[in-house]
Amino acid sequence: MSENFARYPSLPDKVVYVTGGASGIGAEIVSAFAEQGARVGFVDMDAETSAALCAAHENVTHEICDLRNIEGLRAAFAALRARIGPAGVLVNNAARDDRHSWSDVTPEYWDDRMNTNLRHQFFAIQAVAPDMIAAGGGSIINLGSNSWFEAGGGFPAYATAKAAVHGLTRTMARDLGQHRIRVNAVVPGWVMTERQKTLWAKPEPIAAHLKRQCLPDLIEPVYIARMVLFLASDDAAMCTASSYMVEAGSI
Repeated sequence: MSENFARYPSLPDKVVYVTGGASGIGAEIVSAFAEQGARVGFVDMDAETSAALCAAHENVTHEICDLRNIEGLRAAFAALRARIGPAGVLVNNAARDDRHSWSDVTPEYWDDRMNTNLRHQFFAIQAVAPDMIAAGGGSIINLGSNSWFEAGGGFPAYATAKAAVHGLTRTMARDLGQHRIRVNAVVPGWVMTERQKTLWAKPEPIAAHLKRQCLPDLIEPVYIARMVLFLASDDAAMCTASSYMVEAGSI
């Protein structure tokens, strides 16, 4: 961890659940919480990468889970609860920004994209909220996207699901706020994960994207993780129902 990054006294021993935690932004979030001394449990479909991330941190565990299967999600969270305790923090990170043409989308594909990028966020909240209520509070952080703010094309089902994350965030903040459960969204810009670099972050689109940013630097996953840490910590005790942009001023 960089010496210039903050340490949060409220995060050691905090129990944190992360969805889609094996790689990309999710792995950075898992590692950031682990370095703060939190007890982290994550769910992911990738067994090999999940095992490697757990091996790198003493205080991290995982369950293999396809989040499109809600009963599987509930079972995975129950297993994490038995192992490390009830969640004080939930990070709804899992998503896939697969490109697709609007003209090719079938009802079946649309439903699968909603299940992949949106539906599990609500049911993950539903699964952890009773324990947070019993504990007298908690923090839920949903990962959104600035793709729909930018009117980005090439993935209408993904952009629609990510836009809906903001509605989910605000309505659940209202419903759970009386229990001192905070619900916020973190809104990344174009983050340079290995997946992005492999599939889409080529010189020409990168150059065009940088022209739209206020800042001249590409966004690394660590900066998404740092915002998530802040919102999970007691420093953010009065922050809820809001969206926190980490997109370098992209327009």
